[in-house]
This record gives sequence, structure tokens and C-alpha cells, in this order.
Amino acid sequence: MSRIDYTAIGERLRAYRIGRQLNADQVAEKLDISRAAVYRLERGTIVKLDTLERMADLLKVPVNSLLGSETEYFENALGYFERMRQLEAKSFKVVSYFDPFSYLLTSPQYSEYFVTMLEEAKPRYFSKKDEDMQQQILDILDERKQTFSKQNFEVHSIISLRQIERFLHIGLVGKLDLPSSLRMERALQARREVEYLIDRIGEENSKLNIYLIDELLPNMTFQIFHQKSACYVAVSPYRLGELPNIHCGIASVTASVEAVEMYKNMANELLERSVSGKRAKQQLTALLAKL
Repeated sequence: MSRIDYTAIGERLRAYRIGRQLNADQVAEKLDISRAAVYRLERGTIVKLDTLERMADLLKVPVNSLLGSETEYFENALGYFERMRQLEAKSFKVVSYFDPFSYLLTSPQYSEYFVTMLEEAKPRYFSKKDEDMQQQILDILDERKQTFSKQNFEVHSIISLRQIERFLHIGLVGKLDLPSSLRMERALQARREVEYLIDRIGEENSKLNIYLIDELLPNMTFQIFHQKSACYVAVSPYRLGELPNIHCGIASVTASVEAVEMYKNMANELLERSVSGKRAKQQLTALLAKL
């Protein structure tokens, strides 16, 4: 019989709680337990089945997902990005593919442009609750970005050359119907982001490995988290590049052996067809020269 990982249960509870925009006091009040008890649960204290079932009901998630025996589904980006933060903290290697490339690889200035792009892409139905959730998402993304360079794990990041080309053509915009002068400015900023990315390739004493592939890849992004005791695959529809989307879509996380192996095989095939180091720099530099 496999040992129950209470710490992992606690992490999932926290991610789902944050995704529901509930603080510890609100959960404690609704379940008639103390705030300290909520924090103990999220730290991995042994959970009574009755309490877990009540938590699952409150957070609107199946008990089996909290136990890790089924796929974890996240109906908003807030809970999903918090789960990413948790998984990164325990991984010794992460293999990922993002379109156009990982938010964690962007320049320090990118965050400001990203806020502007989100404002331009804002749906009409946007409410105060949506505004609050967006700010919480930005806070988690910035926290992950700030700690990224300090994390002691290998990163193998797969990037599509063709999607970088689209990124350069469109520019850092949240919508296309902007004045031409503004589009030119945003295209220039996109170019600066690619220049920043080029500078990061082959950094000395870095665990960051960038692989460039000349193919058009899917819009759904993925990450494979290699940990000592488990391996997870996370799949996301959320987009943090040009024409961003953090408000609609279902993301998932699973430790299913079958799913993990399928994604590992796909990633390995992409890595075999890609270039890195000096050749990746040359291809990106040539793309900038062409445009």
C-alpha cells in the first residue's frame, strides 16, 4: 500500500484555496475550525477524512484530486500558477514548452508591458473580483520570476523559432487594433525581449538550457517536473506572451505514469530536433536581422 503524502495534500489544498480567492479566515469560518488548523492542514498535518471531504466540498474539487490519485484540474490561472510555484520548489529538473517562451525568461521590464497588454485584452465582463484575481496572478508570477535565478534546478526550455517570429511581428500588444505608431513601439520592445533571451543562452554556470526548434508547436503549453519521489506533468491554455490570456481555460496537473511518459517521449523527440547554445543564438540573431 502506497504511503499518503500529506505534504502534497496540503499543497493542493493551498493551491485550490487560493484559486477560489479564499483566505484562511474564510475557510476556517465556513468549516467551523480555527485559522491555525487551516494552516496546519496546508503544511501537511495528517488530515481526517471528514475534514478533507468538507474542504473538498468547499473548494469544489473531488477528494481524489486532493489525494493525488486523479488529475488535478484548475479552472482559473490563479490556482494553477500557485501550483506551479509549489512544484518548482521541489523539482531538480523542469522540462517545458511555452508559446512564445517562458515568462520566467523575460526581461525585468516585461512585467510592466504585460500589465498593459492585459489591460488591452481585458474582456468586457471584467468585474472587481476579476481585477483582484488578476493582481494576485501577477504577484505570483513576479514571485516566481524573482526566485527563478535562485532555484537550484535544471531548466530545459523548448522554444519555437516560428512562434518567436510571430511574436516579433505582432509585438507586445493585447489587441491588434492599436495605432500604428504604438504597434511599432511594441514591436521594438518584443525585439528587445528576444535580444535579452539571446543573451541568456549559454550563460556561464547556469542551469538554464534553451532549445530552439524550427517548427510550429501547439498553443497548449506543458511542463514536466522531475522530483525525487514523483514526476508531474502540467498542461496549460494560459498565454503570457502577445495577445495574452489568463482569464479563460482549464489547466491540469497529473502524476499519471502514462501521461508523464507520453510527455517525456514527446519532449525528448522535440529536443532531438532542436538546436541549443551557439547555433540557437545564431538562428535567433539571423531572425532579428531578417526582420
